Amino acid sequence: MKDFAANRGSALRSLAAVAAGLATIAAVIVGAILAVFAAATVAVIAVMTSAVLAFAAMAMRARRTVRARRHRTEADIIEARHLGGHHWVAYGWNDRS
Repeated sequence: MKDFAANRGSALRSLAAVAAGLATIAAVIVGAILAVFAAATVAVIAVMTSAVLAFAAMAMRARRTVRARRHRTEADIIEARHLGGHHWVAYGWNDRS
């Protein structure tokens, strides 16, 4: 009777061991996929950050090299007449040198 009681749970124990092994493999695969996704996210953020920093550097360089505009004079002003509604006619814009 002792032998019969010892063998009674062995099939269930084997099935539980196989299920535990499959669950472990599934957890490792899901963990690896999530790790790759996290690494790709960090890489994309790094590329975007470097692009923003490059644009900021170009803007700062352009800001330093910009020359001051000359002051506006009477010759720079054009005349515009309102004809009604949304209609305007401008004079003098083609006389600029």
